[in-house]
Amino acid sequence: MMKSVTVYDIAKEANVSVATVSRVLNNTAPVKASTRERIQGLINKYQFQPNALARSLIKKETGMIGIILPDITNPFFPEVLAGLEQEARKQGYTFFLCDTGSSNLDIKEQYKRESQYLNILLEKQVDGIIMLGGRIDLHKCPKEMAKEVAEINKRVPLVFINGNLPGAKFHRVVIDEVAGGRMVTEHLIGLGHRDIAFIGGYPQMSNTVGRLEGFRAAMADAGLTVHEDWIDHGGFSVQRGKNMMGRLLDMEGDRPTAVVCANDLVGIGAIKAAVKAGLQVPRDISITGVDGVPLAASVIPELTTMSLRCLELGRSAAFVMHQLISKSADVNLLTTLTPELTIRESTAPPPSRK
Repeated sequence: MMKSVTVYDIAKEANVSVATVSRVLNNTAPVKASTRERIQGLINKYQFQPNALARSLIKKETGMIGIILPDITNPFFPEVLAGLEQEARKQGYTFFLCDTGSSNLDIKEQYKRESQYLNILLEKQVDGIIMLGGRIDLHKCPKEMAKEVAEINKRVPLVFINGNLPGAKFHRVVIDEVAGGRMVTEHLIGLGHRDIAFIGGYPQMSNTVGRLEGFRAAMADAGLTVHEDWIDHGGFSVQRGKNMMGRLLDMEGDRPTAVVCANDLVGIGAIKAAVKAGLQVPRDISITGVDGVPLAASVIPELTTMSLRCLELGRSAAFVMHQLISKSADVNLLTTLTPELTIRESTAPPPSRK
């Protein structure tokens, strides 16, 4: 059996120091061209692969970042993940992806799995952990669950994408949810809508609370009445959007002329339910989403939405994490991005009332 070649063997055969071989491998300092070529030739000859674990013991870094998210099937999260991957790769990191699978689990099991992943990532000696969704999105997180994350934050850098936890200070990259809810509602009001509903999300989630707060603020500023029976929280999926829109259209009395949906999947479900009920969107009813995922541009009609700038959220979080790991600068605790309104085909002036 052939003996595995070490960095010491490469150095001996090249007649250089181990430090010089290391400089060539890691490209950390200039090396004379002829010497570099000699070393690189030996590396190629022996197909030498540096030992990542050994290198991590020397550098005190693994080059790995842990990512914990709640539902990879929701297109918002892969979009954020794409931004994370772009910036992480640029900075020289790879990552462990941990999906708590909340769509298939009850809520207590989800948070239990989240705790398990946090500890697994510590065992893997990741250089940092990025969290999005899950407990950090709870409007009122139980103290024990918040304390668990705060303790981990003392051992390894943590960055939250949206959300927050009480009792400690965390580095966060967030989108302004209240501004998003306000802007999409103001768009509908600007088109002439006065009777507007809000459907989707969960009342215990801070993202829903923020978007609904923006909706209510825009309605109040315009002097419009919020019909409380037109507000329905039932989740973030296409099927839940169909169900909520169906209930809205089955109500007796006047219907809303426009509906603000808590995310794009709910908006797509709402369009499907409206069309099934014989309505035309946007001629009979306008519908908006929130997220700005690519899928929103692929439905008929294309969905007007509030872009939460998923790619930039991911890129910004990865960059903040890099700064924390490298200790290259003082890092602001809070990085806030402003959402952007994307106007497409699902909104128009309201139909005239007879």
